[in-house]
Amino acid sequence: MKMELERKQVVEYGKKLITSGLTTGTGGNISIYNAEVGLFAISPSGIDYFETKPEDVVLLDLEGNVVEGKRKPSSELDMHRIYYQKRNDIKAVVHTHSTYSTVLSTLGWELPAANYYIAIAGGNNVRCADYASFGTYQLAENSYLAMQDRYACFLANHGLLTGSHSIEQAFSIAEETERMAEIYYRVSCVGKPNILSNEEVDFMLEKFQSYGQK
Repeated sequence: MKMELERKQVVEYGKKLITSGLTTGTGGNISIYNAEVGLFAISPSGIDYFETKPEDVVLLDLEGNVVEGKRKPSSELDMHRIYYQKRNDIKAVVHTHSTYSTVLSTLGWELPAANYYIAIAGGNNVRCADYASFGTYQLAENSYLAMQDRYACFLANHGLLTGSHSIEQAFSIAEETERMAEIYYRVSCVGKPNILSNEEVDFMLEKFQSYGQK
């Protein structure tokens, strides 16, 4: 079985989407790109995450052709492969229907720098992409535009999209963005959030470069 590790990781992190409260049912999707073989593994369409097996995960090339796998791939495959085609710094993509990110996206709001952890998403905000129907290439393009120079964006009236150099980091960005979205929404209900300056966010971006174990 090709890309066995990546397929196992898609299964593992698919379950974590549910246990972490980032999606419900069969919503959302995950993919991982292996640049050495030029293929990406993506979660299958409409299968319970806890029933998905590594062999259910579908392998595709960057043109969207199925290379291995008998299942139908996620309907959002274009929204994953556009990043593997156009960005060398993204090797994993996570799409969720997490509650507060979806609330902000339904309002058409961006997430400003109300919390220093915004730096994990690569800049001083998380933008909201223009609306497009799910599963369309237009949605892929809209998300790509909103996520320029960033590692997260909201999808209008839909949910959250994140990407990074690894599935571990892409998933962490999704968790933290949802946490910040909840804080920002709750604070906005009772008052005006204090927004950090661009200079402070730039400082946080530098500090995050050396954060954690190397």
